[in-house]
Amino acid sequence: ANRTGRPFTGDYAGDLLYGTLIAHGLARGEFKAKPDDGLELVQTAITNAVRCVPPENKPVGGEIATCRNFLVPTIGRFPNLRAVLALGSIAHQSTVRALGERVAAYPFRHGGRQQAGGITLFSSYHCSRYNTNTGVLTESMFVNVFKEIAAFLEE
Repeated sequence: ANRTGRPFTGDYAGDLLYGTLIAHGLARGEFKAKPDDGLELVQTAITNAVRCVPPENKPVGGEIATCRNFLVPTIGRFPNLRAVLALGSIAHQSTVRALGERVAAYPFRHGGRQQAGGITLFSSYHCSRYNTNTGVLTESMFVNVFKEIAAFLEE
């Protein structure tokens, strides 16, 4: 992802995420983990709450807060934004803060759906290989979150 500039590229998380996006009409084409593979997002954007890959993939508070300086204007670029899916508790908490809300009022839970800052915030466990290998997140759990989002967007 750092090399290509496309989030979730080059690992299992990307395979699961982009395959699920395609299956739910939020992307089209074929994901081949290359920025020139022709994959197109459909009325969807992907950004990272933490823009770098910190040591051991565990960002600290300062890194998260610094990256929020990028997340706030990124969210602001979408005047018709209706929904955000946060992958993991760090993304969830950072998104809640970016929306000007208090984290304590919007606790993270997998499959969560909450109104925050004028949008609907959906939450899922992160689709990392670690979470899927340990059974914290199954493919069906992940797909169910996208089914709920797709139904919401069709309302």
